Amino acid sequence: MSKPVLDHIGIAVRSLEAVKIYEALGLTIDHVETVETQGVKTAFLSVGDSNLELLEPTGPQSSVAKFLEKRGEGIHHLCFRVDNIEEHLARLKEQGYRLINEAPVRGAHGCRVAFLHPAAGNGVLIELSEKQ
Repeated sequence: MSKPVLDHIGIAVRSLEAVKIYEALGLTIDHVETVETQGVKTAFLSVGDSNLELLEPTGPQSSVAKFLEKRGEGIHHLCFRVDNIEEHLARLKEQGYRLINEAPVRGAHGCRVAFLHPAAGNGVLIELSEKQ
C-alpha cells in the first residue's frame, strides 16, 4: 500500500465569493463543481502539488451548512489521496478508528471518497480520496 499524500485542504465558506482573498494572493480557480452527494458547491485552487477546496453548502441540510452554523467559516477537513481506498478503510476500522463512511461515495472530480470521524483525527475531519 502506497503512502497517502495531501490532496487538499477543505475550507467551509458561506459563499464561493470568499475566493477573493486567495485570488489576491495570486491563486486562481482551476475547477468548480457541485457535488450533489455532499450538498456542496466546490472551487479548487492549485497550491503547488496540493489544492485548496472552498466548500459552499447548497442547502441547509448539508453537513457543511451545519458546520458553518456550529463553527463558522474555516478549515473543514484534510484530504489524503490514497490508492485502494477500501484497503485503507478496512485497516483503519480494524484498528478501531471511527469512520463516517465505511464504503466510498462519489466526491468531486469523480473521485471515490470516504470520511473518518473527527474523533479519529484528534478533532480534524479526515477525507480519503481515490482518483478513478
